[in-house]
Amino acid sequence: MTYTLLNIVFLGIVAIVAIAAVVVRRAPRWRAVGLAAVLMLTLTAIFDNVIIATGLVAYDDSLISGVFIGIAPIEDFAYTVAALVLLPAVWELLRRQPSHHDGES
Repeated sequence: MTYTLLNIVFLGIVAIVAIAAVVVRRAPRWRAVGLAAVLMLTLTAIFDNVIIATGLVAYDDSLISGVFIGIAPIEDFAYTVAALVLLPAVWELLRRQPSHHDGES
């Protein structure tokens, strides 16, 4: 199985959870997610390149797409994207719904 195929499956599951969050509850605060995405994707680019350059991680060339950011395969970024979408979606799904009894004695 290629990393791209693995990512498609994984990101598909994330998409289902995100859609459920929007349908069942409400959309996460996408502006906040976007700001977090800039930071997290930048950090992923920096640290993944360092980790690969130092030899801590290596990839089988036959299992990657050949698209890189620096020396990090683009597939490495799927996990960051998944976290950026999944965490706020799950947060919305698990957020306690205020009841009409809240605040009453």
